[in-house]
Amino acid sequence: MIKFPFPQPFKHVHPPVQDINKIIDAQLTIGQKASDWVASNLGSWWFIILQTAILMAWVVMNVLSWYHHWDPYPFIFMNLILSLQAAYAAPIIMMSQNRQAARDRLEAHNDYQVNQKAEEEIRAILDHLMAQDNALIEIHRLLDEMRQEKWNKDSC
Repeated sequence: MIKFPFPQPFKHVHPPVQDINKIIDAQLTIGQKASDWVASNLGSWWFIILQTAILMAWVVMNVLSWYHHWDPYPFIFMNLILSLQAAYAAPIIMMSQNRQAARDRLEAHNDYQVNQKAEEEIRAILDHLMAQDNALIEIHRLLDEMRQEKWNKDSC
């Protein structure tokens, strides 16, 4: 009987795949959570609508005020407040973006590791399929020989 050479069964020797998002979220500091919160809220429609409403009310109240204009046209105090908001918002948003870029690098590295593991397992599967193909070819060859012998025996 012919012994067909099959590869050894594949052994999974890698650690389990982990969710990078859960790991990173567990390690966030209060400042990082705050910068993410500010970045997500400053970049939302509700903030744009709220800020527009406040600015319109500011302008209307200062233009139509009959008694006291606390910030008369050209609204220098409002410009100062908006400049301060922009001065603080930009670095906070940048902190959030930098942290997100670091998270993206970790996710890309994790994807690379998962792809390497998948490639290793695919190679093992392909090696096993090649061994099966060779075994089937040999089985077909043996069957053909047996048929040929039987046919030659019946012909005599």
